[in-house]
Amino acid sequence: MVDLKQQYQHIKQEVDAAVVEVLESSAFINGKPVQDFAREMSDYLGVKHTIPCANGTDALQIAMMALDLQPGDEVITPSFTYIATTEVVALLRLKPVFVEVDPRTFCMDPDALRKAITPRTKAIVPVHLYGHAAPMQEIMDIAAEHNLFVVEDNAQAIGGDYFCADGSARKTGTIGTVGCTSFFPSKNLGCYGDGGAMFTNDDTLAERLRMVANHGQKVRYYHDLVGCNSRLDTVQAAILRIKLRHLDQYIINRRKAADVYDAAFAGHPHIQTPYRAAWSHHVFHQYTLILDGYPDVARVRNGLTEYLARHQVPSMIYYPVPAHRQKMFDAFGGAAFDLPVTDWLTDRVVSLPIHTELDAEQQNYITGHVLNYLNQN
Repeated sequence: MVDLKQQYQHIKQEVDAAVVEVLESSAFINGKPVQDFAREMSDYLGVKHTIPCANGTDALQIAMMALDLQPGDEVITPSFTYIATTEVVALLRLKPVFVEVDPRTFCMDPDALRKAITPRTKAIVPVHLYGHAAPMQEIMDIAAEHNLFVVEDNAQAIGGDYFCADGSARKTGTIGTVGCTSFFPSKNLGCYGDGGAMFTNDDTLAERLRMVANHGQKVRYYHDLVGCNSRLDTVQAAILRIKLRHLDQYIINRRKAADVYDAAFAGHPHIQTPYRAAWSHHVFHQYTLILDGYPDVARVRNGLTEYLARHQVPSMIYYPVPAHRQKMFDAFGGAAFDLPVTDWLTDRVVSLPIHTELDAEQQNYITGHVLNYLNQN
């Protein structure tokens, strides 16, 4: 799905030199590249504070801890997302409230959000899924009306732009109370291990985020908050500094690849290509099709993935089971949520390879096999 080896070959000299420099310094934890990366990431995003951490799941957990959410507080989140988004809600004994997504953008539906708010609601977690921005202006307006925190899950949309009604643009992950991201290797900005970060313009919150990520301490050995141990190591920060300089070109390459797919599948009666809302500069972490119009869509989708695998074409279903139907949420009443759009999408989505090294020959091979199978079914 992602050709990390080829991507590395293009930046090998830069990366190798940066890693050797860390090895020679032996400052493996909290070395200078960590602070340098945090500053450069903030400059790129146009946000005051970047707080690195060990991974994207930690980023979400630390954010909710720093906001002082308490057991039983309700957190509204889509069910159609990777499990980490909702897992941390349960981990902190908060109450997940699952809402629908827009069937075109795959992102939180503001109307469903508004209907889900109760006196116990304390936070909203919109997800910029697959690289498409959630409708943040509407979400932020609703949050302001009800005095709610907004924790952006930006793990799949780093570098993406959200276009506001006044014509201005803001980077996804910098609009809410706090933004969270993952630097898992397959992400648009990925390291060579685990990594994550949080973003905020709130000075007080930034201090709390740093403290929670560092055992609850601001002064060493004086622990004012219950925290955890979550650090981005120096080697990963050094690699991310290199890759950040290439991120805009990576996004351009992904969008070009998406354009090729769009053209190949245009007009097919059973394929819906990814929608691009006017407010979103889609960065295509995933290229996800919706298969529709088949009496037995499960048979067709399963057959397609098996057919592609036989021809050495990777494909994935992101995600085969929505959060509200996962066993881990039985104790939170997950099965009681009626989310027909989420269930409809879960049965129909399939993602194709998309990455910075895709070339025309590879895409012709991929699209040819997709169309060959679907045209026979």
